[in-house]
Amino acid sequence: MNDMVAAFRALHVPGDPLVLFNIWDAGSATVVAEAGAKAIATGSYAVAEAQGFKDGEEFPLDRALEVVAGVLRATDLPVTFDMESGYGDTPEEVGRSVAKAFDAGVAGINMEDRLPGMTDLLAIAEQAERLSAAAESGIFVNARCDLFRGQPPENHFSLIPQVLDRARAYADAGANGLFVPFTTDLAALSTICEKSSLPVNIIWNPAFRDRTQLAGLGAARISHGHRPWAAAMAWLGDAARGVLNGGKPPYDSA
Repeated sequence: MNDMVAAFRALHVPGDPLVLFNIWDAGSATVVAEAGAKAIATGSYAVAEAQGFKDGEEFPLDRALEVVAGVLRATDLPVTFDMESGYGDTPEEVGRSVAKAFDAGVAGINMEDRLPGMTDLLAIAEQAERLSAAAESGIFVNARCDLFRGQPPENHFSLIPQVLDRARAYADAGANGLFVPFTTDLAALSTICEKSSLPVNIIWNPAFRDRTQLAGLGAARISHGHRPWAAAMAWLGDAARGVLNGGKPPYDSA
């Protein structure tokens, strides 16, 4: 484990969550770093869309790593790279892909437990092999668990045992964090945070009140996903429409 990985790991404190305001290039990384961030996180959706690609590993790994290289040049903060499903059909390929990220200077990665374009999750044993291959590099592996995706909210609490089964297997495989998106069930999140041996990453949702609320659940990390990129693009679109239709730029102080 290098110093940057150790520093990133130390930022994951249950009850005092690290806030990651996700970025998509070196410029956005610089702005977020100057705003007071403790670490920098890419989001796969935003990185791909900003380069004219779609999410789902359609953006080639080598080109994604070029974006990450720019981010690393722009900041001295730990950088975590959203690697989707690990960019590999086999554990061996995943290991080679993650090693490239680690060698580039990345401190952490996100890794999903379903393959691009697939709805069903990988079997626990299969995903554990992929996570183990990723963890061999020494990088911080944030293992995403997509059990809540597509499930009606009334089913979320009942899925906790399955989430915790995956959390245990992922921890045994060498994962360092558990990412549980797609639920706003506070009771479910609180139980997962309490019973998971891995620090838990929650993705921000407008249904949440603030960082203090999620800290009270025991969260160790709060991510903002594609929302910062989407908000920036919405502002850009509104500004462009106004100017192109004869209006004044919203940034014009005159």
